[in-house]
Amino acid sequence: MIPLLYSLHSGNLYGTERMALATAQALGPEFQVVIIAPEGPVHAEAQRLGYQTMVFRGAFKHLWAIRRFFAGNSRVITINTRVAHSLAAAVWDFFYHCKSVNLQVVHGGAEERLSYRRKRLLRFFGVEQVAVSKYVRSRLIVNGSDPASIHVIENFLTPERANPALTRGPFTEDGVRRVLIVSRLDPIKRIDLLMDAIDCDPALREIEFRILGSGEDEVRLRQRAEKDYPNVHFLGFRSTPEEMAASDLLLHLCPEEPFGLAILEAMAAHLPILVPDQGGASSIVVPEISGMHFRSNDAHSLALLLRYFQTAGAGRLNQLSAAAVRRLEENYSAEYGAKQYRKLIEECWA
Repeated sequence: MIPLLYSLHSGNLYGTERMALATAQALGPEFQVVIIAPEGPVHAEAQRLGYQTMVFRGAFKHLWAIRRFFAGNSRVITINTRVAHSLAAAVWDFFYHCKSVNLQVVHGGAEERLSYRRKRLLRFFGVEQVAVSKYVRSRLIVNGSDPASIHVIENFLTPERANPALTRGPFTEDGVRRVLIVSRLDPIKRIDLLMDAIDCDPALREIEFRILGSGEDEVRLRQRAEKDYPNVHFLGFRSTPEEMAASDLLLHLCPEEPFGLAILEAMAAHLPILVPDQGGASSIVVPEISGMHFRSNDAHSLALLLRYFQTAGAGRLNQLSAAAVRRLEENYSAEYGAKQYRKLIEECWA
């Protein structure tokens, strides 16, 4: 079988790593998948799923780790999340004259230089870039990448995640009472906007807001909540499926989010969704149909939409959650994602 080497810059199990495993599962029956990453829990999870893994430390060791696949095969597929990894694949492709496919998956992030600007170097080495949203594509172009080499393949859920064991049951009473936020607690994520919105409308103090995640802004946010917002709870890391099944609404606050995998998981859990009208998250939700948009960075707009959900009828809430499930099935399935990757690989080999 043709080797498919998926090289990761982190060995964790956050969104980027989970998407790597989802892609491996989608393409695994057709290729010899190898997950290459620094030490971390992604190795145990990949092995549980039946994939070979390799541990490396540093760009030089990664370069030598992938060499044998190019030396022993006429065709190789590499999917990478760091510029150095794609350059390493380009080196061995040139040296061994393989007919390889070299893809760089761009998930984006908080820092423009690291997330987007460095990627412009890849245009000189025959690397095709996979942007996880139209928003990410636009940031790549602004930062100098060749538009012709950028392909949008949005994130997707494996069948296991798309059909979770735990889901929220249909609404039988009007209004949402428990709102869930799944996010890093960094300034760019705008968790502070929630408390600003509560200041705009005191009625929102009747809603319980539960926030999963940690980050550099955690201490400041916790202190502010403990002082003035007893209905805002920071829970750290907890099991997301259980929390989603026990919630009434998923709220996303970051206007610069490249995508937002938790939004897909909330759709699968049958939750209504509220997101900003900018960034990658905005394109996931069709406003008024599969969720709602508020004006980005606008506390008054957020308060107005939260108040809408607080008083919405059970029928309307069920309508929104059902439409979200349909959108997930039609646009973010593993089958659809695998089809897009196969098409891109075939085009690269043509």
